[in-house]
Amino acid sequence: MSISFAGWENIYEQKLKKHDEPKRGGQYSMYHGTHKAHAASIITNGFKRSSDGLLGAGVYISRNKQKAMCYPLNSSDDDRVVFKLRVRVGKVKKIDCDNHQMQKTWHQNGYDTAWVPPNSNISSIKSGREEDCVWDPKRITILGISHCEDEQLKAELKRLIAKKKRASSARKFKKRPCKACRKEMKDTHTLLKCWSCEKTICPFLSEHNCKEK
Repeated sequence: MSISFAGWENIYEQKLKKHDEPKRGGQYSMYHGTHKAHAASIITNGFKRSSDGLLGAGVYISRNKQKAMCYPLNSSDDDRVVFKLRVRVGKVKKIDCDNHQMQKTWHQNGYDTAWVPPNSNISSIKSGREEDCVWDPKRITILGISHCEDEQLKAELKRLIAKKKRASSARKFKKRPCKACRKEMKDTHTLLKCWSCEKTICPFLSEHNCKEK
């Protein structure tokens, strides 16, 4: 099947302000609080979904750092580590009231992330701070350490994050980029000729402008 092109431009999501609704396909800085005994394992092996919670199964995070600083519950600040994350939210479902019909079934209905907005009508969130739950841990990348009072542990965790980043970069480097769009290829990109300017192009180009003959 052939595809005809006359030119296009991809529009990327801009980063939104802290309390704006997360947009489908966007990437956001978020935070996750954990016990310091579990921090190294999370960096090395990745996050694991909780079996249940306010929003059902998933990885619980927030764009609100102070929200993440409260976890784990009943722990002192000395025992807490807060990760700074980059999160690809995918398709987002807003849960803004008690007993929402998709409160724990959002993923079964095709959503990647559940989002509780700030100052929602959910009675169990006394602080009014936003909460997010991501189904697939692979959508979450650890960028750094936002809180850790143990300086020796903090240095070790930073070392593990850097090691994980280098390993990820090495895997990406092994993938051959497409000659036309320069993006990494899982499968070979099929190159076609633009029907207007006859230039060889790739459907994955971010932008193509041409002058019609």
